[in-house]
Amino acid sequence: MTISPICNAAAMLALCASLTWVDTATAQSIVTTEQQKSTASQVAQNGVPLSDLSPDAPSSYTVKARDTLWGISGLYLKSPWRWPELWGMNLSDIQNPHRIYPGQTLVLVTQDGVARLRLKASPGSSTASDTGLPTVRLSPRTRVENLAPLALATLKPHLIEPFLAEPVIVDESSLNAAPRIVAAQDNRVLLTRGDRAYARGSVGTPLLDDLGRRQQKFRVFRNATPLKDPLTGEILGFEAQYVGRALLVQSESVATGGKEPVPATIDIVEAKEEMRMGDRLLPEPVQRLQSYVPHALTGPMEARVVSVYGSAVANAAQNQVVTINKGIRDGVTSGQVLAILKDGSRVIDKTDPALVQLKLPDERNGLLMVFLPFDKVSYALVLDITSGVKVGDRLINPR
Repeated sequence: MTISPICNAAAMLALCASLTWVDTATAQSIVTTEQQKSTASQVAQNGVPLSDLSPDAPSSYTVKARDTLWGISGLYLKSPWRWPELWGMNLSDIQNPHRIYPGQTLVLVTQDGVARLRLKASPGSSTASDTGLPTVRLSPRTRVENLAPLALATLKPHLIEPFLAEPVIVDESSLNAAPRIVAAQDNRVLLTRGDRAYARGSVGTPLLDDLGRRQQKFRVFRNATPLKDPLTGEILGFEAQYVGRALLVQSESVATGGKEPVPATIDIVEAKEEMRMGDRLLPEPVQRLQSYVPHALTGPMEARVVSVYGSAVANAAQNQVVTINKGIRDGVTSGQVLAILKDGSRVIDKTDPALVQLKLPDERNGLLMVFLPFDKVSYALVLDITSGVKVGDRLINPR
């Protein structure tokens, strides 16, 4: 492959992105669906009606290091989840909406009742599609660096990534069948990192290793809290409290010449808090690469808030996590946005001699986004909120 000694910075960014191995830090900056591309193409041709612009949309905006696509969409559009339209406003300059970088300047252009965005050309640029990044001169010894982590995330990753490793939703049968810690060295009651302990599986399902093929890691949980549907009362699952990780050292067995069971040996390799007898072990899941691209539902949906994660407060605020009573079985996927409705209060119509009781309309209170769906429930991040979110609040399609 021959590389010209002078090339546009955007081309280099694209090259670097194509050579990048995706890890959890960049996992949310990959996916664009055909529907999103179609929406962007349509907007590229027709523009966005001025009525859909945010009233405070800036004439220009320079991207900053901690910006997100959600935040920038909210600057220009009344509905941030409609980010494919923001992409379409500048499709000629931005081939991939997840490859927007700090330092680039977006310029708002309005004409004939519609709006478009373009990237401000850098000084001396000779092309209209210049990204606003400086021209890069390559020395004869080319060094290609991974610039993908510099691209903007859809959302601030630190808000949701801990939830991909810590909490878990399990059904009652899986929880009852999970191995449990039964003893520790020196009759210790509490365990922490570096301690050795012993565990047993359920009846008929001993805790065994993988025949030496690989080390088996487990998450350690306790206090599985039932999650109940606020409308039907159905137990949707159990939310287990994460306390740490353990490594299986030796399988469960039976004492030689006898019938006494010998528990499996485990080493505690990570402790969020001290462990104790009875805590449960669940296999470490395969790390998943997720896309957190916000998008609205295509059809109607109504859901309810089941719980506020952590249960430390009654009301959830912005950037807090809640569980909702819809999951994979209901067609929920990662990235779906729902509007939060505040229950309308009941008042007495004092202008009516009969003093009739009225139920005021439910009012929109904010937005949340699903980022981790399970079978019957999902974790969702509160994106925007006017007043606190509480258990039982109604959720609907934001359109």
